[in-house]
Amino acid sequence: MKFVVTGATGHLGSQIVQQLAQRVAATDITLGVHTPAKAASFADQGMTVIPLDYGDQGSIVASLAAADVAIYVPSKSHDSFSRVTEFEHVIAAAEQAQVGHLIVMGFIADQATNPFDLSAFYGYVPRRLASSSLSYTILRNALYADPLVPYLPELIERKNVIYPMGDASLSFISLEESAAVFAEVAVRPELWTQPMYTLTQERSYTMPALAQVLQSVSGQPIGYAPVTLSGFEKMYDQGNEGHMLASMYAGGAQGLLATVTDDFKTIMGRPAQTLPDFLAQELAK
Repeated sequence: MKFVVTGATGHLGSQIVQQLAQRVAATDITLGVHTPAKAASFADQGMTVIPLDYGDQGSIVASLAAADVAIYVPSKSHDSFSRVTEFEHVIAAAEQAQVGHLIVMGFIADQATNPFDLSAFYGYVPRRLASSSLSYTILRNALYADPLVPYLPELIERKNVIYPMGDASLSFISLEESAAVFAEVAVRPELWTQPMYTLTQERSYTMPALAQVLQSVSGQPIGYAPVTLSGFEKMYDQGNEGHMLASMYAGGAQGLLATVTDDFKTIMGRPAQTLPDFLAQELAK
């Protein structure tokens, strides 16, 4: 079989490639990447690397040609219009290339009432796929746990978690475990009968509970003292991401980032790693 991964040099995409390479031969994997030089290490393993420009449908078709399974990881853009436009190009190219099965990254902040800047895109994904001619699976991720690791020193300095979440809770999954599910679904057609899975750990965390976990793994006092949404936006506006991040936590404060399922266990045969275990593992490296 031929497996194609787009966005293969990004945070999630690169880990999907690594997981897929544990399950199939490297020569069966094709990578569609914006900058092929960044995928040199994968090419050295025997994978095919093809330049991919999401704005050029011809290059997407070339990347997806003869794919039995294609995994689409969206590019990092901050507005739904850009992502929907990109996704339309991918859908049209996948249909033209007659892709056997398309696996698409989703996110739990896809509800119709969610104020998150990208909720329109994530809500569009299942509806658009349902109207396509494609066989598909959507893998909705919870929040990535990984950014908590480099963020921890700042929280220790502040002595508080500051997310503007009120009494609501957040659900997490690690990049590695998400990537493992993408690879597992790619190689197991019996999992394709369900159009959507949601990847989470076995519990969500209120902000006081999250603070307690972070305090436990760091050995430093960490409480919960939320800032305002506007204050959070101003504090983290590097790269013009402030409004997007604040809008995500605005949805979180409505309880829209608290989803918990057992889909990870259904696919992998075991529960997802707990947040305390993940953080302890990463901090020990």
